Amino acid sequence: MTEARAIDIGHDAERRRFSATVDGHLGYVDYALDGGVLEILHTIVPDAIGGRGIAGQLVRAALDHARANGLRVRPTCPYADAWMRRHPDYEPLREGAGG
Repeated sequence: MTEARAIDIGHDAERRRFSATVDGHLGYVDYALDGGVLEILHTIVPDAIGGRGIAGQLVRAALDHARANGLRVRPTCPYADAWMRRHPDYEPLREGAGG
């Protein structure tokens, strides 16, 4: 896989979604807020734009938002959970983690 090109990610706090449109296709991360916990529910990237690192950039945006706002993260979405495990610098945000 080639290096991912940075994409423009928007945050719709009312809909609780981070999203990006790439080549006319919408990719997004949906989340819920539970007290001081941001729960990542779904990471959706259509096949037409898959394999470009878009899902990872969306998850990173959600995690950066959580970090900036002092929130813990509950990665219910299997992709987000795996992404956090591959990026140990984000593991301290995980609900129940020390730090």
